[in-house]
Amino acid sequence: MDDSGETDAFSASSVPSTGALRMRPLADRPGWQAVGEISLITRPAWEQTLHQLALSDEEACHLELSAITFVDMAGVSALAVAAQGLPEGRRIVLEEPPAALRRVLDMFWPDLNTVEVVA
Repeated sequence: MDDSGETDAFSASSVPSTGALRMRPLADRPGWQAVGEISLITRPAWEQTLHQLALSDEEACHLELSAITFVDMAGVSALAVAAQGLPEGRRIVLEEPPAALRRVLDMFWPDLNTVEVVA
């Protein structure tokens, strides 16, 4: 994480993708904006951000995900585990998550009430 609060992870892979994830704090509400991919290469930055959300005292922490181009199963699993570990009364609000992320949450964690999805 750099001095601006942003977290980056980059890939040197020859796979045709950006292989990067940029996490930026939201200016107008508690939470983060994620841009790029959530994958094996970028998972440390993703998990670090989820850990910071879990440590927050805010009732609702937002993850703005409209610019996520790919998310793997382990990335969704990390989100679910972080949400399951939240104290009672707290939640993570997913703003415009990719359809794949929503489907995986619905399939494997249908009763996860600590995650709210906002289209």
